[in-house]
Amino acid sequence: MLTEITAEAFGVEVDIVYATDRNFTGKPVYARGACYLNPEAADLLARAVDLADRLGYRLRILDAFRPAEAQWVLWRSVPDATFIADPNRGSPHSMGAAVDLTLVDKASGAVLDMGTGFDDMRPLSFHGETGISLEAQRNRIVLLGLMTAAGWDYYRNEWWHYQLFNARARYPVLSDNAAGTRMMGDGGGR
Repeated sequence: MLTEITAEAFGVEVDIVYATDRNFTGKPVYARGACYLNPEAADLLARAVDLADRLGYRLRILDAFRPAEAQWVLWRSVPDATFIADPNRGSPHSMGAAVDLTLVDKASGAVLDMGTGFDDMRPLSFHGETGISLEAQRNRIVLLGLMTAAGWDYYRNEWWHYQLFNARARYPVLSDNAAGTRMMGDGGGR
C-alpha cells in the first residue's frame, strides 16, 4: 500500500513533472499527476520536511512513485543507464522507494539554484560537481545533508534523486494497476 503525498498533509510543494510536457520526453508520461511513496519512504520524507523547515526551506517534489509502465516510457526515450534505471532491473521509483526533489526558500518562494535543471542528463548533474556556481554547490550540499540526515540514500549522478537503502532487495516493482494509483490512465502510458 502506497501513501499519497499531498501538499496539505506533508507540507511540501508537489510538481510532478512527468504529468506535464516539461520533461525530457517532451510530453506527459503520466495521465494524472499524483505523488505516492511507500510507508517507509513517506516517514523519511516527513523527517526531511521537518529538517528543511527548521532551516527555512520547503521541499518541492518533482517525482516519486513511478509505475513500471512509465519507467519503460522513459527508457524507450533515453536508454542510458547513467540517468535512467533499466526497467528490466527495476527502478526504486517503481517501488515507491525514491523521490526526486529540490529546495524552495520559504521566505521568498524561490526555487534554489542547483546548477542544472531536473533531469539534466549531463555530468554537471552529479553530486560533488564543481563546474557549477558556488551557490549551486552549497544548495546541493544543503539538500544532500537534509536528505541523508533524514535517512535517505542518494544516487551520485543526480543531485535531485534520493532513495531508500537497498530498495531493490526489499520492495517489488509495481505497475500502475498493482499500486492502484491510476497515474497512467486507460492507455498504460502515452
